Amino acid sequence: MKKWLISLLMVGLVVLGACGSEEAGSADESLKIGTLNFIDHESLTAAEEGFYQALEDNGYVEGEKLEIESVSAQGSQDNLNPMAEQLASGNDLILSLGTAPTQALANVEQEKPILFTAVTDPVDSGLVESQEAPGGNITGTSDYMPIDKQIDLLLSLDDQAEAVGVIYNSSEPNSSVQAKEAVQLIEEAGLEPVVTTVTSTNDVQQNLTSIINDIDLLYVPTDNTIAGTMPTVKDITVENQIPSVLGAPEMVEAGGLATYSVDYHSLGYQAGELAVDILNGEAEPATTPYENAEELVLVVNEEVAEALDIDPESIQIPE
Repeated sequence: MKKWLISLLMVGLVVLGACGSEEAGSADESLKIGTLNFIDHESLTAAEEGFYQALEDNGYVEGEKLEIESVSAQGSQDNLNPMAEQLASGNDLILSLGTAPTQALANVEQEKPILFTAVTDPVDSGLVESQEAPGGNITGTSDYMPIDKQIDLLLSLDDQAEAVGVIYNSSEPNSSVQAKEAVQLIEEAGLEPVVTTVTSTNDVQQNLTSIINDIDLLYVPTDNTIAGTMPTVKDITVENQIPSVLGAPEMVEAGGLATYSVDYHSLGYQAGELAVDILNGEAEPATTPYENAEELVLVVNEEVAEALDIDPESIQIPE
């Protein structure tokens, strides 16, 4: 009888221990965040790093309270939808880098919070109802550029210029919005825009070479495809002595001449702060206004400037 009671007591202790272990596991369960990227390049990497830095600064540390699943479509539109479905099914919140990934996520997930960054026009892209009241499960930070300032900067590099080249991927919504505004501003300044569009990185060298003898300056918006081929852009523009202004600082660092643009790490950090408020239950995407960039920076590639026989210190934002 005594042995039976001891055995029963031991079984009870094992069961209680197992229950306690299960409860502790659920209490310690990590938050899961997925990241969807269209293509790998420095600007989007900086934005992603800024986002997770904001989370870490607020106690959401990877490996402790946070698990991260980051995937890239490697520039293929066909990869976006299955990747969006994968992230939506296995994560609590999703970070989206750029317009196309955010649209893919919006098509498959209407409840879990989606935080975007590096989206130029969230309203026209159909992602939110308005800036002040997004209305759904999506909000974030826009990288809408001061295109007018960028074109002013470009034209200040050659006051005798007559034609300005514009190259971009026409299938990237961010790029198209910026390029169209740039073309309008070039025309309003009395210069001729010479436009060429690409569909992949394979087109960049041929298309840029095809217009290089017809232009005096080159404008490149924030474009994921062009960003991946900046060494080629650098070689062609330097060889032909064509000054360039680009959409993103990282594109300048990779071979462009100059930009006045968004700081992408800071832009991602802003999106991360919005995510923290949502995760802490202090905000909801539907009523959290998306934000524009708080920091703009002038970036000049001194090596390229010298190769073009331009004094780097002479490059300034026109008044």
